[in-house]
Amino acid sequence: MNGTAGAMTEERPRTARSLRDWAVDILCLALAAVIGILAAEALRKDPDVSPALLAADQIMGAAACVALWTRRRWPVPLAVTLIVVSTFVPPASGAMLVAVFTVAVHRPFRTVAAVGGLALISGPVQAAVRPDPDLPFLVATATGVLLVLTVIGWGMFIRSRRQLVLSLRERALRAETEARLRAEQAQRLARERIAREMHDVLAHRLSLLCVHAGALEFRPDAPPAEVARAAGVIRDSAHQALEELREVIGVLRAPVADGGGNRPQPTLAALEELVEESRQAGMAVVLDQRVADAAAVPEATGRTVYRIVQEALTNARKHAEGAEVSVRVEGSPEAGLTVEVTNPPGGEQGEPGARGGSTGRSGASVPGSGQGLIGLAERAALAGGRCAHGPTPDGGFRVHGWLPWRP
Repeated sequence: MNGTAGAMTEERPRTARSLRDWAVDILCLALAAVIGILAAEALRKDPDVSPALLAADQIMGAAACVALWTRRRWPVPLAVTLIVVSTFVPPASGAMLVAVFTVAVHRPFRTVAAVGGLALISGPVQAAVRPDPDLPFLVATATGVLLVLTVIGWGMFIRSRRQLVLSLRERALRAETEARLRAEQAQRLARERIAREMHDVLAHRLSLLCVHAGALEFRPDAPPAEVARAAGVIRDSAHQALEELREVIGVLRAPVADGGGNRPQPTLAALEELVEESRQAGMAVVLDQRVADAAAVPEATGRTVYRIVQEALTNARKHAEGAEVSVRVEGSPEAGLTVEVTNPPGGEQGEPGARGGSTGRSGASVPGSGQGLIGLAERAALAGGRCAHGPTPDGGFRVHGWLPWRP
């Protein structure tokens, strides 16, 4: 992180100076000018300094101050040049200190150490070559060293603070991005779960509707009572399918996928009702329920078993019309819960679970996506179990699942 922030500080894009940059540059130039004027006034008291040399010092000091406008673009070359100049021209010392400060702010420690070491060496050399008439050699040397160390420490403190601010800002942006991604992922997973639930329900309802509508089409001369019963089932199934579809559309339109959590979900206790509904649609279903207390089965496990049986019955209705379907559910807290749905080959069945639909004796073509059984395997895996399906030796079809009996 520090390396990234350091690179950002070192490779600052060359943009136009902001109002703050102008204010800082003017302040630095004024400070350098004040230090240079004080150094020039001290040299004016030295009788050994000629007026021509004093004028040359002042001109060089002013030029050094003007050169500070380039400190943002070339901080290291400018600092090295001003260190050499200030060694022989004391009025340029203020500009030199500002240049060293700039290097400490914008360059890594290795570069700062090299430039700072050169500045520290120039202090005693300047005190020897251009001595201050009011200060002894040791005092002048100590003063120069102290000023250089002060500006270096101040500059490195500002650099560290900038790096900290940059790292905190980057960390905050990354945390915000990760939180947004987690929220989007949670929303997507919740919507996929709701869509999977709705697929199971709608496929079951619509397959019932297709079976009864096909029966009416296949037997137009059926007794009025049978026609009325089939029409009532069609009406009820269509109404329930529309209600389920309206619910899933409303949930998927919502900004937060929380609408599916309040919807009551069927569990293992509702399995007999599901089987009875299929029997009323004309299917021959044999239920072998060997779980003594269905209410004791964990809700998530019971709901997964219910969905496995529901999808298997829907597929049998599509592809093996007229065949007797056997449903067996057994288990215990120690052994887990086992569900198995089997059916022999139907009269005019398609390949179970592989083709989009088939036409049975009722004449109803029931479409299918072929994804229901794949979804069951994913659902069982999410619950910590497994679900397999495939043809039986006699040409029928078998769906087998196992789920752990746990909360």
